[in-house]
Amino acid sequence: MLKSVKKVRNLEPNSIMSTRKTSLQNHLDQMTIPGALVEAVETEPNAVRCVACGHRCYLRAGRRGICQVRYNDGGTLRVPHNYVGALQIDPIEKKPFFHVTPGQPILSFGMLGCDFRCDYCQNWQISQTLRDDNAGRDYTPITAEELIALGKSRGTRAVASTYNEPLITTEWAVEIFKQAKQAGMRTVYVSNGNGTPEVIDYLKPWLDGYKIDLKTMQDKHYRKHLGGVLQNVLDTIKRVHEAGIWLEVLTLIIPGFNDSNDELWEAARYIRSVSAAIPWHVTAFHPDYKMTDRGRTPAETLIRAAEIGAEAGLKYVYAGNLPGRSGEWEDTRCPNCQTTLIRRTGFLVQENKLASTGGKCPQCGTHIPGIWH
Repeated sequence: MLKSVKKVRNLEPNSIMSTRKTSLQNHLDQMTIPGALVEAVETEPNAVRCVACGHRCYLRAGRRGICQVRYNDGGTLRVPHNYVGALQIDPIEKKPFFHVTPGQPILSFGMLGCDFRCDYCQNWQISQTLRDDNAGRDYTPITAEELIALGKSRGTRAVASTYNEPLITTEWAVEIFKQAKQAGMRTVYVSNGNGTPEVIDYLKPWLDGYKIDLKTMQDKHYRKHLGGVLQNVLDTIKRVHEAGIWLEVLTLIIPGFNDSNDELWEAARYIRSVSAAIPWHVTAFHPDYKMTDRGRTPAETLIRAAEIGAEAGLKYVYAGNLPGRSGEWEDTRCPNCQTTLIRRTGFLVQENKLASTGGKCPQCGTHIPGIWH
């Protein structure tokens, strides 16, 4: 970690934990500014509608959005600003982006809160801090200028809004991204994809890459286990691609949840209907948070999912986060001549033949879509 972020002990009585959560909420309310992603509601005085995410929360004065961090203060939507809940340098492959500056370090920051409540969230202590008494992340104040200066001092060429859901903190992300652009850095989102047309338009001038989790093709799972709506995610995948923002899609394969052949085919075909050139990452689940009733995803399942993606017509399919156990599905290959262009083991790039060709296959000259510099 680049900045220390304190943990609140979670072994104390519920009343004390609730008091601390309330105290944290009060402190975070001070770390806010008026939001831009908002609509006035003419039918009720001081009511507003937040348009940062697909919930489009209708907020009367004094009410909070589903995310808990955007709230109506007397008719003004207040939104998070000038802090992080997590901050560190990662390999960009960890996000995962496989077609954006391979092998480069990326400055990753997150705030607190989320518009989803995924049963298996791996960052639940960050995302559910204001919703779950057992979540215990505090915050660290920092300005956009300080954050980008820190990234530059550590040699990073890109910055990612990640860890919690970036859509709900978009105004501050854009403030950071403006600083990043001036510094010559790339900018990316790692998101659940619960977007709106308004937020994509707001991000478009400042965002280079967008990774979306397509968690399941079953709307009932989105509603029951995740707190969202499938169609919002499908629409955002299409909108991001049409906006010209580089897009990669990830599906965490969960045994007994979304790993049937029928569902994997449905996911692959939908992505293919938007563009065959969108990379699809299929990754392995491990038990976490409230979903501990099943085992880890075996490598064989990832390979089966990757094969389905390729058979559905996707040109770039990756089986990730089980290093060395998914064969060539960690590598980038030319869809025309099948030359291996980028060899990977986990987050390590072992060979990159696109680094000196401007994104063209050195064997046949086929252009490989992505951001290669």
